[in-house]
Amino acid sequence: MKNCLLLCTALTLAACSGAKMPSDINEEKVFFAFDSADVTQEMARNLQGQSLYMKKHPDINVTMEGHCDERGSTEYNLALGALRAGNAAHVLIKDGIEPSRVKTISYGKERPQYFGTGEKVWSKNRNTTTRVDK
Repeated sequence: MKNCLLLCTALTLAACSGAKMPSDINEEKVFFAFDSADVTQEMARNLQGQSLYMKKHPDINVTMEGHCDERGSTEYNLALGALRAGNAAHVLIKDGIEPSRVKTISYGKERPQYFGTGEKVWSKNRNTTTRVDK
């Protein structure tokens, strides 16, 4: 791994960490644990892959949308969604994406992407979704 890091350029550093560049980043999601905005290593690899895509496409700007499940107050979930979106955006920025290319918004529990109740649905709604700005 040490040799890999020495040989990597800024563009390919994420690839050396196991990140894979997706063919499109619109509607890419990273999923969070209950009551958490912590970015795991797996999530960071996904976001670093998105960063690679953005480096290859410098005309692309994104909005990171923070989402939550239906539990908890509206205010709490708006704050948690903002943390999730901000933490995901921070990974992109730390990986070299200009801050002006990354916006954040929180929808909290107000715009569920999946409908229903129970952990299966709730776990899908605890995410940050990347939207390519048109």
